[in-house]
Amino acid sequence: MVGHPPPKDQPGFSDQPDWPGQPDWPGQPDWYEAGLQHLWFPYSQMKTAQPPLAIASTHGERLQLADGRSLIDGIASWWTAAHGYNHPHILAAIQKQLQAMPHVMFGGLMHEPAARLAARLAQHLPGDLDRVFFAESGSVSVEVAMKIALQYGINQGRRRHRFLFFRHGYHGDTLGTMAVCDPDEGMHRHFEGMLAQQIMGELPDDPARLTALDDLMSRHADDLAAVIIEPLVQGAGGMRFHRPETLKVVADLCKKHDILLILDEIFTGFGRTGTLFACQQAGIVPDIITLSKALTGGTLPLSAAIARRGIYDAFHSDDPDHALMHGPTYMAHALGCAAANASLDLFQSEDRLGQCAAISRQLADELEPCRHFPGVRDVRILGAIGVVELMRPPNIDKLRQAFIDRGLWIRPLGSVVYLTPALTISPADLSALTEGIRACLKDL
Repeated sequence: MVGHPPPKDQPGFSDQPDWPGQPDWPGQPDWYEAGLQHLWFPYSQMKTAQPPLAIASTHGERLQLADGRSLIDGIASWWTAAHGYNHPHILAAIQKQLQAMPHVMFGGLMHEPAARLAARLAQHLPGDLDRVFFAESGSVSVEVAMKIALQYGINQGRRRHRFLFFRHGYHGDTLGTMAVCDPDEGMHRHFEGMLAQQIMGELPDDPARLTALDDLMSRHADDLAAVIIEPLVQGAGGMRFHRPETLKVVADLCKKHDILLILDEIFTGFGRTGTLFACQQAGIVPDIITLSKALTGGTLPLSAAIARRGIYDAFHSDDPDHALMHGPTYMAHALGCAAANASLDLFQSEDRLGQCAAISRQLADELEPCRHFPGVRDVRILGAIGVVELMRPPNIDKLRQAFIDRGLWIRPLGSVVYLTPALTISPADLSALTEGIRACLKDL
């Protein structure tokens, strides 16, 4: 029971904490040492990583630390908390659902939050993207999308077994998704030669690359089950942007070569780029789209792989072998679906896209001076994403601590310092973030 004292009034529980020893970290809560001894943290070399901050609570755009300090969150907990933390409408929806039914298996059963959410997503998505498969995480939704693409071909008598992805792309950390991440500059290069061999292309952002991608897809058309791409923004691969026209070219080439298109909108979905979904800026409809992160407003894990009607029709058959044999234990979790419905309520009742546009303008005004700093390579803005790319990777620990000392939570990504704040952030809090970036980067 790390993090909470054992209940004293329950049989079988001791009054003494069930973690060993006493904390050796002055000023930290009594559970902190237990966490250091037993937790395995993400994306960290545990031997050399800086100790994590102990957090006690969240509210709005702020992280309240256990030692009393407060940080303005500039990245919305890995891009999830679109409405800020602890939004009362989302919390009320979760609490109401918790009283009725926290969770039930989804095999042979259905519940109202999932049914309503699926219908609402279909309504908001472009075209005929209207068959929703719920899962628990972004990586799993991409795995499901890839599995659908593979079996779509099998059900039609075409065994296409490979995927085309793009340099600097990132689609998750599970075994299948690692194979469609950049193997050279991504974080999974240790597994070279151990993963399924997929095909990497370059984004067709100039005529030569367009021709090269067309040729690549032509050569492998009989093998390719799908092309997968992050629309407009390659997130974890360095916050790299591409134009809607580039995305439209990819979609057109998929149609030309009769290859499915999977859009990974796990990061970009739900207003981050200025439209509810990034693909809307290119005027395209993918065959499958994946959603997660801001789907529940940053409250509970939930994801979705959503297919066009024609894709689903290839599975809708009298033949039991044509069924999609996939079913996460916690799929369509009732609490997550309730939270997601409440989040969609807020997108409808409050002007989140207008707020995104205002954030975009402020980011452009206040980060542009960084372009003239000697250590800065580029400044770029898209929607509520602000990026300052450095000439070389900084001392991450030192820079992160400098932000913390200013009351800011900003986590550089390699040579990129970026902001993806809640869409509800106040102009004053956003200015505190941009001012902190300018101050910390000025003399690099």
